[in-house]
Amino acid sequence: MTDWWKSAVLYQVYPRSFQDSDGDGIGDLNGIRARLDHFLALGIDAVWISPIFPSPMADFGYDVADYTGIDIRFGTLADFDALVAAAHARGLKLLLDFVPNHSSDRHPWFVESRSSRTNPKRNWYLWADPAPDGGPPNNWISDFGGSTWTYDDRTGQYYEHAFLAEQPDLNWRNPDLRAAMYAAMRFWFDRGVDGFRIDVLWHMVKAAGFPDNPPNPDYRPGMGEMHRVLQTNSTDQPEVHAIAAEMRAVADEYSDRVLIGEIYLPVPDLMAYYGTPERPEVQLPFNFQLIDAAWDAPTLHRIIAEYEAALPPGAWPNWVLGNHDRPRVATKRGQAQARVAAMLLLTLRGTPTLYYGDELGLEDVAIPAELVQDPRELREPGIGLGRDPVRTPMPWDASEGAGFTTATPWLPLNPDHATRNVATQAGDTHSMLGLYRFLLALRRAWIPADAALTLLDADDAILSYKRGDDILVILNLTDQIANGPPLDGEWHLLVSTVSPSVVTAPLNPNEGRILLRSSSPAQAGA
Repeated sequence: MTDWWKSAVLYQVYPRSFQDSDGDGIGDLNGIRARLDHFLALGIDAVWISPIFPSPMADFGYDVADYTGIDIRFGTLADFDALVAAAHARGLKLLLDFVPNHSSDRHPWFVESRSSRTNPKRNWYLWADPAPDGGPPNNWISDFGGSTWTYDDRTGQYYEHAFLAEQPDLNWRNPDLRAAMYAAMRFWFDRGVDGFRIDVLWHMVKAAGFPDNPPNPDYRPGMGEMHRVLQTNSTDQPEVHAIAAEMRAVADEYSDRVLIGEIYLPVPDLMAYYGTPERPEVQLPFNFQLIDAAWDAPTLHRIIAEYEAALPPGAWPNWVLGNHDRPRVATKRGQAQARVAAMLLLTLRGTPTLYYGDELGLEDVAIPAELVQDPRELREPGIGLGRDPVRTPMPWDASEGAGFTTATPWLPLNPDHATRNVATQAGDTHSMLGLYRFLLALRRAWIPADAALTLLDADDAILSYKRGDDILVILNLTDQIANGPPLDGEWHLLVSTVSPSVVTAPLNPNEGRILLRSSSPAQAGA
């Protein structure tokens, strides 16, 4: 196996919230560089950094004003080069967030595009005439609520934006636009970047002619306005696969590079983004199923089995528990099951992605209304779609600023940061951080990346599976005592998610175990 990303564990950094090095309350590149040893101690292999390009920050970096620069809030190109060099010197890979569906409305390309209907860059974005009544060209709804169309008084047309009006969508049917974006990818590859996570890949092409989206028969109030319609014509168009293949061809001009696609689609549709052997697309179409799955053994058993069965020949699986857009796993599952979830994530076959702070058991932080930053929450307040609660600063120690900053942090710290922080948990082998470190070390030492996954019969409480012939994972998804599967031979405990002093024959409530088929003495873990 030669592809490094197949045996790697990825770690997402939200740069505003990881480490502030200059005392302005916002994390930055030099802060990430100062914390590289945390990644080594944890045991991860690659760091994915959310957008750091110049941006007005209407959507905190996902509105890019220059695809080949660094926003001054985060540092300089020299700081970035120093981070790449320091990461590579430690054997760490570094991935960037590429945002190809849309730019900022302040990007020079869009400034030109909206200047006149005859500007050479007019067709770099999506423009349409008003409907007969003068309103938007169709019924498409932005993911942040409201129409996806904004009227431009100067030129008398609407431009399309899947998100904020400050984020106009790019026209990927335009070959000049495509060439410019591929040049931006090469700019970063030439600087040593090891890959990209591609933002909203499935959004990048819209149906020609902009037909209406059909109404969603399952829409209910509180789901978010975007769900009033099905995004049949505004996402996941067949032409996007040729673009993904072209992106892959750019990556393949370099050695050992990886592309990861953000794609929220049903599994059968997700599989298409692997491409074909003749025309490969992204190596890892993100698999988000664990984030929203019903947390019970039969459901997880079914999800794992169906996902594994759906993979095309040669395709590599991946799993995700959380990210910068979704509630944290400890909030959704509780602290005890968050430990079980960590064991699940790090023992399934495929490449796992961790979200910063989950290794501490961070929970969503309640943000007072006057401190809300997220445009998603500001546009549709009170229905639980705001993302600030999962983007709060990383707590490093028990100091007033949690070791994150000497200033007022851009978002509030977790209220338990005096006890839930890296320094405190690093000294406790039974902490969440201790568990993550042990699981990552165990994964590296005992579970080959290509070891087969064999699901055992599921019951209402226990999810269990083997990796290869010699590793057995048993997870109690309930808060009741439960019996594990019958054991075929002699097995020894490598690690439990509960204290070794309370491990008994039946599984404790909310307990996960990893067993080794071996005649060596049992080894108690975190």
